[in-house]
Amino acid sequence: MSKIEKIEELQKILHEDQTNFQARRELAVLLLDCGYPEEAKQHFLYLSKIFDDDSGIYYNLGITYEKLKDLNKAEQSYKKAIELAPEEVDAHYNLGLVYIDKKNFEKAVDCFEYVLSKDNNDSNSYFSIGLCYFKEGKLDGAKYYFQRTIDLNDNDIYAHFYLGNISKEQGDNKGAREKFNKVLELSPDYSWAYFNLASIDYQEGEYDSAINNLEKTIELNPKDIEAYKIYSKIMCKVSQYDKAASIIEQAIENCGENGDLFYILAQIYKLQNNKADYVKLMNQTLKFNSTLSVSPKLVKKELENFLN
Repeated sequence: MSKIEKIEELQKILHEDQTNFQARRELAVLLLDCGYPEEAKQHFLYLSKIFDDDSGIYYNLGITYEKLKDLNKAEQSYKKAIELAPEEVDAHYNLGLVYIDKKNFEKAVDCFEYVLSKDNNDSNSYFSIGLCYFKEGKLDGAKYYFQRTIDLNDNDIYAHFYLGNISKEQGDNKGAREKFNKVLELSPDYSWAYFNLASIDYQEGEYDSAINNLEKTIELNPKDIEAYKIYSKIMCKVSQYDKAASIIEQAIENCGENGDLFYILAQIYKLQNNKADYVKLMNQTLKFNSTLSVSPKLVKKELENFLN
């Protein structure tokens, strides 16, 4: 029996007997698992009014509210589950994830440390603490916890990836390369690892390698605007302006109209002495200034100076 068929069967049972609480609980869990959180919520709320001391119901309500992006109610539900079953580590862990989403990193760390007090080998909690420190800019602390994650689970691609980012941020390009290559060894289609390798290549002037990594990035993620930007910069540095323009045109096609992309394309046309298209693209840049990194005033002044 498929999950959908099972849902239909349970709905039929409840239609005939609404007091069949076991069927309702099973249906709620199945609906949540199948991607119907709003429908699952109604059943969990119904059950919570009858079994108000059942920590499992509140735990599942927390998951449901998380999926519905209602972080405040998710927090309340997990706290209620913990109140009813203080030793339940899953509720503590999920509450920590909610606090990460709410950017309350201190409380998040407290939750994950509680989990580690019960299981010192929980690699997910080490990773989550590392993520909190990373988001706070505490790179050395993050590095320690990501390394602890890897010590317990060397296949954790995200821990390797974040360690690569930290090494890159701290100027250790060799260490960063090792980590990003490890990510690709574990997950060959991880586009961000290729992009970061390309960024290091570009920084070090290794343009051929950068191009290979950028092309792989774009192949895997055609909407990676930053990859197109770096690729076009490389082409301009080697005076391949037509290629640079085609790369940005491809970016606009794949990523949509964007102020930064129009501005870069305008600059390429300027380098080619293509005055008409330069003016046209500068006006497009100003039209889409909400996605422009450069001050619109500076763009307008540059265009006015050119026309005068």
